[in-house]
Amino acid sequence: MSKIYEKLIRPMLFNLSPETAHEFGIEVLKKGLTSKKAQEFLVKRFVYDSFSEIERIGLKFKNPLGIAAGFDKNGVVVNQLAALGFGFVEVGTVTFNPQKGNDKPRMFRLPEDKALINRLGFNNEGTAKVVKRLKKINSNCVLGVNIGKNKDVPNDEAIENYLASFDLAHEVADYIAVNVSSPNTPNLRELQKAENLEELLSELQKRNKVQSIAFRRLNEKSPEGDTLNLKPLLVKIAPDLSESEIEAIVDIAQRLNLAGIIATNTTISRENINSNEIGGLSGAPLQKKSNEIIKKIYKYSGGKLPIIGVGGIFTAEDAFEKIASGACLLQAYTGFVYQGFGFARDVNKGLSQILKEKSFANLNEAIGSGV
Repeated sequence: MSKIYEKLIRPMLFNLSPETAHEFGIEVLKKGLTSKKAQEFLVKRFVYDSFSEIERIGLKFKNPLGIAAGFDKNGVVVNQLAALGFGFVEVGTVTFNPQKGNDKPRMFRLPEDKALINRLGFNNEGTAKVVKRLKKINSNCVLGVNIGKNKDVPNDEAIENYLASFDLAHEVADYIAVNVSSPNTPNLRELQKAENLEELLSELQKRNKVQSIAFRRLNEKSPEGDTLNLKPLLVKIAPDLSESEIEAIVDIAQRLNLAGIIATNTTISRENINSNEIGGLSGAPLQKKSNEIIKKIYKYSGGKLPIIGVGGIFTAEDAFEKIASGACLLQAYTGFVYQGFGFARDVNKGLSQILKEKSFANLNEAIGSGV
């Protein structure tokens, strides 16, 4: 199937504009693979079940590889992606109010660099509509919801905007990711500054406690007694941060008891890239950059803060480098676009083989082994 995609399907898709090809792919997954029979067929072909259940951030994952936010912005193909072998799906980025995003064209391929550039600008149907859709599905994998800020909301009003999305997403998400690192919403990355980030994440964790207590009461469980299980809350950061900024973010994440950090979003760097298009660069050029960020997070947290490693995963070897750098889970997007339907199976299968070859008893032993 990988050869068929490479020789036949990808050339056809790459003849379309990147955004049109993406929308076409989503429609094919949505309409062609909706039935349980179709998904069961996919599972037999594409799910590589070599990993025993992996426990991370208080959740159980079938395998360590997820699909990153940005691919299924509106939560329309969650189970279809799970059937292709992904252990978790992160929907979004969603914003409280619907957004059309930036003007087209806003996605660009760089095949010679195995990369994409996007300046989509959080185009989505709005948190309420996406959550309503997610309530109707019984997800076959861990489900994350990535929340962001509306473009027309100034940073000094960002907290309420995030909280409004958080309240809605809390009911359906297995975990919630806070996006403060997209380069395509003006001034959004200012929220990564220590004082801004601490205030935002602190308010979200306070609301997390309130929502978790309410959920337990709704389910006829007393909020007293047992330890309160907060919804896992993670923050997604940029690859363009300084070492001192990373250290500050790790400190904030640990003090506020965040479930982890997603490293990293797309980069605004164009080092060794022959393109002047504005937007976030993803894919192979991001690989080394994101690995270095992961290593720094691992170092400053003493290996105690869970890291979801994202950026430039195309092969099992790329995935292992992320794990060895300190990631305990992985996400991909651009690699899936270039490699096709068998991507998750091939990465999981190859990663399992690498662990055996390097004499690791399990995935946990390999985490941070290269730091």
